[in-house]
Amino acid sequence: MHQHSTNLAPDSAKIAVERAFRVPVLGGVLVLLLLLLIGLGGALYGAADIPLKSVLIEFLRPLSWLNLDSGLSETQSTIIWQWRLPRVALAVLVGASLSVAGASYQGVFRNPLADPFLLGAAAGAGLGATLAITSGVERVIWNIGTVPLAAFVGSLTGVFLSTMLSRAAGRSTASLLLAGIATASFLTAWQTYLLQQNMDTIREVYSWLMGNLSTSGWGEVNLILPYFVVCFIIAMAHRKELDLLRLSDDEAISLGGHPKRTRIILILAASLLTAIAVSVSGLIAFVGLVVPHVIRLAVGSSYRVIIPLSALAGGAFLCMADIFARNVISPGELPIGVVTAFVGAPFFALLLRLSKSAVQ
Repeated sequence: MHQHSTNLAPDSAKIAVERAFRVPVLGGVLVLLLLLLIGLGGALYGAADIPLKSVLIEFLRPLSWLNLDSGLSETQSTIIWQWRLPRVALAVLVGASLSVAGASYQGVFRNPLADPFLLGAAAGAGLGATLAITSGVERVIWNIGTVPLAAFVGSLTGVFLSTMLSRAAGRSTASLLLAGIATASFLTAWQTYLLQQNMDTIREVYSWLMGNLSTSGWGEVNLILPYFVVCFIIAMAHRKELDLLRLSDDEAISLGGHPKRTRIILILAASLLTAIAVSVSGLIAFVGLVVPHVIRLAVGSSYRVIIPLSALAGGAFLCMADIFARNVISPGELPIGVVTAFVGAPFFALLLRLSKSAVQ
Protein backbone atom coordinates (compact mmCIF):
# COMPACT_ATOMS: atom_id res chain seq x y z
CA MET A 1 0.00 0.00 0.00
CA HIS A 2 2.79 2.36 0.93
CA GLN A 3 4.71 1.47 -2.22
CA HIS A 4 1.65 2.20 -4.36
CA SER A 5 1.31 5.68 -2.82
CA THR A 6 4.96 6.56 -3.39
CA ASN A 7 4.61 5.61 -7.05
CA LEU A 8 1.62 7.92 -7.51
CA ALA A 9 3.41 11.07 -6.36
CA PRO A 10 6.14 11.04 -9.03
CA ASP A 11 3.52 10.22 -11.66
CA SER A 12 1.34 13.14 -10.55
CA ALA A 13 4.35 15.47 -10.52
CA LYS A 14 5.34 14.31 -13.99
CA ILE A 15 1.84 14.98 -15.35
CA ALA A 16 1.84 18.43 -13.73
CA VAL A 17 5.22 19.29 -15.31
CA GLU A 18 4.07 18.03 -18.72
CA ARG A 19 0.90 20.14 -18.55
CA ALA A 20 2.84 23.21 -17.39
CA PHE A 21 5.11 22.80 -20.42
CA ARG A 22 2.10 22.43 -22.73
CA VAL A 23 0.61 25.78 -21.75
CA PRO A 24 3.21 28.13 -23.30
CA VAL A 25 3.66 25.80 -26.28
CA LEU A 26 -0.07 25.61 -26.98
CA GLY A 27 -0.47 29.34 -26.37
CA GLY A 28 2.34 30.15 -28.81
CA VAL A 29 0.92 27.83 -31.46
CA LEU A 30 -2.55 29.37 -31.12
CA VAL A 31 -1.22 32.94 -31.32
CA LEU A 32 0.79 32.08 -34.44
CA LEU A 33 -2.22 30.33 -35.97
CA LEU A 34 -4.44 33.33 -35.29
CA LEU A 35 -1.95 35.71 -36.88
CA LEU A 36 -1.73 33.53 -39.97
CA LEU A 37 -5.49 33.17 -40.21
CA ILE A 38 -6.16 36.87 -39.76
CA GLY A 39 -3.25 38.14 -41.80
CA LEU A 40 -3.35 35.68 -44.67
CA GLY A 41 -6.19 33.17 -44.59
CA GLY A 42 -8.99 35.64 -43.98
CA ALA A 43 -7.70 38.20 -46.45
CA LEU A 44 -6.47 35.83 -49.15
CA TYR A 45 -9.26 33.32 -49.62
CA GLY A 46 -12.65 34.17 -51.07
CA ALA A 47 -14.72 34.25 -54.23
CA ALA A 48 -12.49 36.97 -55.72
CA ASP A 49 -9.01 35.66 -56.55
CA ILE A 50 -6.30 37.98 -55.18
CA PRO A 51 -2.61 36.95 -55.40
CA LEU A 52 -0.72 36.29 -52.15
CA LYS A 53 2.08 38.71 -53.08
CA SER A 54 -0.41 41.51 -53.67
CA VAL A 55 -2.12 40.84 -50.33
CA LEU A 56 1.20 41.02 -48.46
CA ILE A 57 2.15 44.28 -50.17
CA GLU A 58 -1.34 45.68 -49.49
CA PHE A 59 -0.82 45.11 -45.75
CA LEU A 60 2.39 47.16 -45.91
CA ARG A 61 0.94 49.93 -48.06
CA PRO A 62 -0.29 52.05 -45.09
CA LEU A 63 3.40 52.55 -44.26
CA SER A 64 3.73 55.46 -46.64
CA TRP A 65 7.47 55.76 -46.25
CA LEU A 66 7.90 52.37 -47.98
CA ASN A 67 6.18 53.76 -51.10
CA LEU A 68 4.77 50.37 -52.12
CA ASP A 69 2.21 49.61 -54.80
CA SER A 70 0.30 46.33 -54.48
CA GLY A 71 -1.08 46.62 -57.99
CA LEU A 72 -4.60 45.95 -56.73
CA SER A 73 -7.59 47.81 -58.06
CA GLU A 74 -9.72 49.97 -55.77
CA THR A 75 -12.37 47.22 -55.74
CA GLN A 76 -9.85 44.55 -54.72
CA SER A 77 -8.45 46.80 -52.00
CA THR A 78 -11.97 47.42 -50.70
CA ILE A 79 -12.65 43.67 -50.63
CA ILE A 80 -9.62 43.14 -48.38
CA TRP A 81 -10.02 46.10 -45.99
CA GLN A 82 -13.81 46.48 -45.84
CA TRP A 83 -15.08 42.93 -46.27
CA ARG A 84 -12.57 40.17 -45.63
CA LEU A 85 -10.62 41.64 -42.69
CA PRO A 86 -13.72 42.85 -40.79
CA ARG A 87 -15.25 39.41 -41.33
CA VAL A 88 -12.24 37.49 -40.05
CA ALA A 89 -11.94 39.87 -37.09
CA LEU A 90 -15.61 39.27 -36.31
CA ALA A 91 -15.09 35.49 -36.54
CA VAL A 92 -12.22 35.67 -34.05
CA LEU A 93 -14.19 37.83 -31.60
CA VAL A 94 -17.36 35.71 -31.82
CA GLY A 95 -15.39 32.47 -31.41
CA ALA A 96 -13.45 33.87 -28.47
CA SER A 97 -16.62 35.25 -26.85
CA LEU A 98 -18.52 31.96 -27.11
CA SER A 99 -15.51 30.00 -25.82
CA VAL A 100 -14.92 32.27 -22.81
CA ALA A 101 -18.66 32.17 -22.06
CA GLY A 102 -18.59 28.38 -22.30
CA ALA A 103 -15.58 28.09 -19.98
CA SER A 104 -17.30 30.38 -17.46
CA TYR A 105 -20.56 28.43 -17.57
CA GLN A 106 -18.72 25.13 -17.18
CA GLY A 107 -16.92 26.45 -14.11
CA VAL A 108 -20.03 27.95 -12.54
CA PHE A 109 -22.16 24.84 -13.08
CA ARG A 110 -19.28 22.41 -12.35
CA ASN A 111 -20.12 20.63 -15.56
CA PRO A 112 -17.89 20.39 -18.67
CA LEU A 113 -21.03 19.93 -20.77
CA ALA A 114 -22.46 23.35 -19.88
CA ASP A 115 -23.19 25.45 -22.94
CA PRO A 116 -23.21 29.22 -23.64
CA PHE A 117 -26.78 28.90 -24.88
CA LEU A 118 -28.03 28.08 -21.40
CA LEU A 119 -30.59 30.27 -19.66
CA GLY A 120 -32.61 30.94 -22.81
CA ALA A 121 -29.98 33.18 -24.43
CA ALA A 122 -30.12 31.48 -27.84
CA ALA A 123 -33.89 31.05 -27.83
CA GLY A 124 -34.37 34.70 -26.88
CA ALA A 125 -32.02 35.80 -29.64
CA GLY A 126 -33.85 33.63 -32.15
CA LEU A 127 -37.20 35.10 -31.15
CA GLY A 128 -35.84 38.66 -31.30
CA ALA A 129 -34.38 38.12 -34.76
CA THR A 130 -37.59 36.49 -35.96
CA LEU A 131 -39.65 39.44 -34.72
CA ALA A 132 -37.36 41.89 -36.51
CA ILE A 133 -37.38 39.96 -39.78
CA THR A 134 -41.11 39.23 -39.87
CA SER A 135 -42.00 42.84 -38.95
CA GLY A 136 -40.11 44.08 -42.01
CA VAL A 137 -38.63 47.03 -40.11
CA GLU A 138 -35.33 48.01 -41.74
CA ARG A 139 -33.37 50.48 -39.66
CA VAL A 140 -29.76 51.11 -38.76
CA ILE A 141 -29.04 52.30 -35.22
CA TRP A 142 -25.45 52.99 -34.12
CA ASN A 143 -24.32 51.52 -37.46
CA ILE A 144 -25.99 48.20 -36.55
CA GLY A 145 -29.03 46.71 -38.28
CA THR A 146 -32.40 45.94 -36.73
CA VAL A 147 -31.91 42.16 -36.64
CA PRO A 148 -28.70 42.14 -34.54
CA LEU A 149 -30.17 44.68 -32.12
CA ALA A 150 -33.39 42.67 -31.75
CA ALA A 151 -31.40 39.47 -31.24
CA PHE A 152 -29.31 41.16 -28.55
CA VAL A 153 -32.37 42.42 -26.67
CA GLY A 154 -34.07 39.04 -27.05
CA SER A 155 -31.03 37.17 -25.74
CA LEU A 156 -30.79 39.33 -22.62
CA THR A 157 -34.56 39.01 -22.14
CA GLY A 158 -34.24 35.22 -22.19
CA VAL A 159 -31.51 35.33 -19.54
CA PHE A 160 -33.59 37.75 -17.42
CA LEU A 161 -36.67 35.50 -17.56
CA SER A 162 -34.62 32.43 -16.65
CA THR A 163 -33.05 34.24 -13.71
CA MET A 164 -36.40 35.47 -12.40
CA LEU A 165 -37.93 32.00 -12.71
CA SER A 166 -34.94 30.47 -10.97
CA ARG A 167 -35.24 32.87 -8.05
CA ALA A 168 -38.87 31.88 -7.59
CA ALA A 169 -37.82 28.21 -7.56
CA GLY A 170 -35.06 28.52 -4.97
CA ARG A 171 -31.98 30.04 -6.63
CA SER A 172 -30.05 26.75 -6.81
CA THR A 173 -27.85 25.75 -9.75
CA ALA A 174 -30.29 22.98 -10.68
CA SER A 175 -33.25 25.38 -10.64
CA LEU A 176 -31.34 27.80 -12.87
CA LEU A 177 -30.68 25.08 -15.44
CA LEU A 178 -34.31 23.94 -15.37
CA ALA A 179 -35.49 27.55 -15.62
CA GLY A 180 -33.28 27.99 -18.69
CA ILE A 181 -34.80 24.91 -20.33
CA ALA A 182 -38.34 26.07 -19.56
CA THR A 183 -37.66 29.61 -20.81
CA ALA A 184 -36.02 28.33 -24.01
CA SER A 185 -38.98 26.05 -24.71
CA PHE A 186 -41.44 28.91 -24.20
CA LEU A 187 -39.53 31.36 -26.41
CA THR A 188 -38.96 28.74 -29.10
CA ALA A 189 -42.70 28.04 -29.16
CA TRP A 190 -43.38 31.74 -29.80
CA GLN A 191 -40.77 31.76 -32.55
CA THR A 192 -42.37 28.73 -34.22
CA TYR A 193 -45.76 30.43 -34.07
CA LEU A 194 -44.35 33.58 -35.72
CA LEU A 195 -42.74 31.52 -38.47
CA GLN A 196 -46.00 29.70 -39.11
CA GLN A 197 -47.79 33.03 -39.48
CA ASN A 198 -45.09 34.49 -41.76
CA MET A 199 -44.08 31.71 -44.12
CA ASP A 200 -42.77 34.22 -46.69
CA THR A 201 -39.86 35.16 -44.38
CA ILE A 202 -38.99 31.64 -43.23
CA ARG A 203 -35.95 31.38 -45.52
CA GLU A 204 -34.40 34.58 -44.19
CA VAL A 205 -35.04 33.55 -40.57
CA TYR A 206 -33.48 30.13 -40.98
CA SER A 207 -30.50 31.68 -42.75
CA TRP A 208 -29.87 33.76 -39.62
CA LEU A 209 -30.52 30.83 -37.27
CA MET A 210 -27.87 28.72 -39.02
CA GLY A 211 -25.18 31.32 -38.34
CA ASN A 212 -23.81 34.08 -40.51
CA LEU A 213 -20.69 36.25 -40.25
CA SER A 214 -21.46 38.57 -43.13
CA THR A 215 -20.55 42.16 -42.28
CA SER A 216 -21.10 45.57 -43.82
CA GLY A 217 -17.74 46.84 -42.55
CA TRP A 218 -16.23 47.32 -39.13
CA GLY A 219 -19.49 48.23 -37.36
CA GLU A 220 -20.15 44.75 -35.94
CA VAL A 221 -16.51 44.41 -34.84
CA ASN A 222 -16.63 47.76 -33.06
CA LEU A 223 -19.86 46.69 -31.36
CA ILE A 224 -18.63 43.38 -29.94
CA LEU A 225 -15.02 44.34 -29.09
CA PRO A 226 -15.60 46.43 -25.91
CA TYR A 227 -18.05 43.85 -24.50
CA PHE A 228 -15.55 41.07 -25.11
CA VAL A 229 -12.68 42.99 -23.48
CA VAL A 230 -14.70 43.85 -20.36
CA CYS A 231 -16.17 40.35 -19.92
CA PHE A 232 -12.80 38.69 -20.58
CA ILE A 233 -11.21 40.85 -17.87
CA ILE A 234 -14.04 39.91 -15.49
CA ALA A 235 -13.54 36.20 -16.21
CA MET A 236 -9.78 36.43 -15.71
CA ALA A 237 -10.23 38.40 -12.50
CA HIS A 238 -12.34 35.50 -11.17
CA ARG A 239 -10.07 32.69 -12.38
CA LYS A 240 -9.09 31.68 -8.83
CA GLU A 241 -12.71 31.82 -7.73
CA LEU A 242 -13.64 29.50 -10.61
CA ASP A 243 -11.04 27.01 -9.40
CA LEU A 244 -12.54 27.20 -5.91
CA LEU A 245 -16.02 26.48 -7.28
CA ARG A 246 -14.89 22.88 -7.85
CA LEU A 247 -15.10 22.55 -4.06
CA SER A 248 -18.21 22.78 -1.89
CA ASP A 249 -19.39 26.27 -0.98
CA ASP A 250 -18.25 25.85 2.64
CA GLU A 251 -14.78 24.77 1.53
CA ALA A 252 -14.57 27.63 -0.96
CA ILE A 253 -15.57 30.17 1.71
CA SER A 254 -13.02 28.76 4.14
CA LEU A 255 -10.32 29.36 1.51
CA GLY A 256 -11.37 32.97 1.02
CA GLY A 257 -13.76 32.48 -1.87
CA HIS A 258 -17.16 34.09 -2.49
CA PRO A 259 -19.06 31.38 -4.41
CA LYS A 260 -22.49 33.04 -4.56
CA ARG A 261 -21.15 36.39 -5.71
CA THR A 262 -18.84 34.70 -8.20
CA ARG A 263 -21.69 32.71 -9.75
CA ILE A 264 -23.85 35.80 -10.20
CA ILE A 265 -21.06 37.90 -11.75
CA LEU A 266 -19.84 35.17 -14.10
CA ILE A 267 -23.33 34.13 -15.22
CA LEU A 268 -24.07 37.77 -16.08
CA ALA A 269 -20.74 38.20 -17.90
CA ALA A 270 -21.07 34.91 -19.80
CA SER A 271 -24.68 35.67 -20.75
CA LEU A 272 -23.72 39.13 -22.00
CA LEU A 273 -20.91 37.60 -24.08
CA THR A 274 -23.32 35.06 -25.53
CA ALA A 275 -25.95 37.71 -26.24
CA ILE A 276 -23.61 40.09 -28.05
CA ALA A 277 -21.99 37.26 -30.05
CA VAL A 278 -25.33 35.81 -31.10
CA SER A 279 -26.70 39.23 -31.98
CA VAL A 280 -24.07 39.77 -34.70
CA SER A 281 -23.54 36.19 -35.91
CA GLY A 282 -26.74 34.21 -35.43
CA LEU A 283 -26.74 30.83 -33.72
CA ILE A 284 -23.37 29.07 -33.99
CA ALA A 285 -23.35 25.82 -32.06
CA PHE A 286 -20.62 23.78 -30.37
CA VAL A 287 -17.87 26.44 -30.22
CA GLY A 288 -18.46 27.29 -26.57
CA LEU A 289 -19.15 23.67 -25.72
CA VAL A 290 -16.23 21.87 -27.35
CA VAL A 291 -13.36 24.38 -27.25
CA PRO A 292 -13.09 24.86 -23.44
CA HIS A 293 -13.45 21.11 -22.95
CA VAL A 294 -10.61 20.37 -25.39
CA ILE A 295 -8.40 22.96 -23.66
CA ARG A 296 -9.21 21.39 -20.29
CA LEU A 297 -8.16 17.96 -21.55
CA ALA A 298 -4.93 19.41 -22.97
CA VAL A 299 -3.66 21.60 -20.13
CA GLY A 300 -5.63 20.63 -17.01
CA SER A 301 -8.45 22.18 -15.04
CA SER A 302 -6.96 25.50 -13.88
CA TYR A 303 -9.01 28.42 -15.17
CA ARG A 304 -5.87 30.55 -15.07
CA VAL A 305 -4.99 28.90 -18.40
CA ILE A 306 -8.38 27.61 -19.57
CA ILE A 307 -9.87 31.09 -20.06
CA PRO A 308 -7.11 32.72 -22.17
CA LEU A 309 -6.38 29.56 -24.18
CA SER A 310 -10.10 29.03 -24.81
CA ALA A 311 -10.32 32.58 -26.19
CA LEU A 312 -7.41 31.95 -28.56
CA ALA A 313 -8.59 28.49 -29.61
CA GLY A 314 -12.20 29.60 -30.06
CA GLY A 315 -11.16 32.52 -32.24
CA ALA A 316 -8.89 30.30 -34.35
CA PHE A 317 -11.51 27.55 -34.69
CA LEU A 318 -14.31 29.85 -35.84
CA CYS A 319 -11.97 31.71 -38.16
CA MET A 320 -10.97 28.43 -39.86
CA ALA A 321 -14.60 27.36 -40.01
CA ASP A 322 -15.56 30.65 -41.67
CA ILE A 323 -12.77 30.44 -44.25
CA PHE A 324 -13.97 26.93 -45.10
CA ALA A 325 -17.64 28.00 -45.18
CA ARG A 326 -17.10 30.77 -47.71
CA ASN A 327 -14.81 28.77 -49.99
CA VAL A 328 -16.10 25.19 -50.05
CA ILE A 329 -18.99 25.95 -52.42
CA SER A 330 -17.63 29.22 -53.85
CA PRO A 331 -19.06 31.51 -55.18
CA GLY A 332 -21.85 30.35 -52.86
CA GLU A 333 -21.48 30.24 -49.07
CA LEU A 334 -22.19 27.49 -46.56
CA PRO A 335 -23.78 28.63 -43.26
CA ILE A 336 -21.04 28.64 -40.65
CA GLY A 337 -23.34 26.99 -38.11
CA VAL A 338 -23.49 23.98 -40.42
CA VAL A 339 -19.67 23.77 -40.48
CA THR A 340 -19.29 23.99 -36.69
CA ALA A 341 -22.03 21.37 -36.23
CA PHE A 342 -20.41 18.98 -38.71
CA VAL A 343 -17.08 19.34 -36.91
CA GLY A 344 -18.28 19.80 -33.36
CA ALA A 345 -20.94 17.11 -33.04
CA PRO A 346 -18.82 14.04 -33.93
CA PHE A 347 -15.74 15.50 -32.22
CA PHE A 348 -17.65 16.05 -29.01
CA ALA A 349 -19.16 12.57 -29.25
CA LEU A 350 -15.59 11.25 -29.45
CA LEU A 351 -14.62 13.29 -26.40
CA LEU A 352 -17.55 11.85 -24.47
CA ARG A 353 -16.39 8.38 -25.44
CA LEU A 354 -12.77 8.92 -24.45
CA SER A 355 -13.13 11.11 -21.38
CA LYS A 356 -14.79 9.77 -18.26
CA SER A 357 -14.65 13.20 -16.69
CA ALA A 358 -17.02 14.59 -19.31
CA VAL A 359 -19.96 12.66 -17.89
CA GLN A 360 -19.23 13.11 -14.21
